[in-house]
Amino acid sequence: MLTCVIRYHIDPARRDAFETYARTWAEAIPRCGASLTGYYLPHEGSATLAYGIYEIESLAAYEAYKARLAADPLGRENFDFARAERFITREDRTFLKRIGGPA
Repeated sequence: MLTCVIRYHIDPARRDAFETYARTWAEAIPRCGASLTGYYLPHEGSATLAYGIYEIESLAAYEAYKARLAADPLGRENFDFARAERFITREDRTFLKRIGGPA
């Protein structure tokens, strides 16, 4: 199992738009095959960093998931919303493998 951590740099004046975006993914991501841990908005400290975290079986499963997400009507709508509203200024994706701790 791999954990995907997406680090978003967001416009702090558009925090509400990012929250809408994250809530939409909460529906689309599980439907398309990944196990969503959650989305996180800044609370204290940096006002520009937000995170999305989900688990996926493998990189091969990730590729199939990406295709399903791109074909999903809600997924396409959310991609278009982010592109049009421009509240995300940068997005970095890292895949991690858990080596210990609670399952």
